[in-house]
Amino acid sequence: MDDLREPCPYRIGDDCGGAFTMGCVGSAIFSGIKGWKTAPVGYIARFHGASTSIKMKAPGHGGNFGVWGLTFASCDCTLIYLRNKEDPWNSIASGAITGGILSIRHGPSAAATSALIGGFILAMIEGVTVVITRYNSEAYKPVMPTVPDMV
Repeated sequence: MDDLREPCPYRIGDDCGGAFTMGCVGSAIFSGIKGWKTAPVGYIARFHGASTSIKMKAPGHGGNFGVWGLTFASCDCTLIYLRNKEDPWNSIASGAITGGILSIRHGPSAAATSALIGGFILAMIEGVTVVITRYNSEAYKPVMPTVPDMV
């Protein structure tokens, strides 16, 4: 389906590292803004508050994203192996399974709710991807050439 992605065993590490990086960068942005706003007045104090907030929160959020990426990629590769095909249904089911696995310690009700939310979010992402792909493929359809009139 996607020729740019790694094959399945290597995809797990690739997705885990990408999710970790995304979590660290996103957390650094938001934690830095929050640390800047809550620090005392003065640029040096605000810069120190922002950097302290980033150092405290970014690694933890990055680790949480990395665990999500590891679980999702593992479920995705397992479903690809079991179904012998790679399609959007694998991602949707992987999102649901990942949501359930990561919240199972809070009980079956929370796991089921998280599984539904994870499946719904991945269904929305895959749906938007399919729509964009179909829209962009219109530009590459062959067009019948027209012969100019020689009158």
